[in-house]
Amino acid sequence: MEINEKYLITTDAWFFAPDGEQYRAVWGTVKGIYLTEDVLGIKTNEKSTNWYVLIGNTVLAGCQIHYAIKTNKCNFLPVNREFKHEDILVVKRENKTRIFNADGEG
Repeated sequence: MEINEKYLITTDAWFFAPDGEQYRAVWGTVKGIYLTEDVLGIKTNEKSTNWYVLIGNTVLAGCQIHYAIKTNKCNFLPVNREFKHEDILVVKRENKTRIFNADGEG
């Protein structure tokens, strides 16, 4: 990842963002990649992540990052989710985005 560039980062699990909501991805400007001691102030053992990404106003644990895509724009509109239940296609309209805007831009 390049510092001061915008990325869309997907995560392996839901995370809480600064707005108190849960998301599966974050978009924003990468401000730095840090070791655990720099973020938490302590050294963790080998069973914990040892690096973090500061993106916008959010910190992600390196072990939770699934994909990182360099991009200057992102669609924050809610999407429809499709799944099958008892052989019937169900379409559920999401009422909010799953991508957190860490830069707070439109």
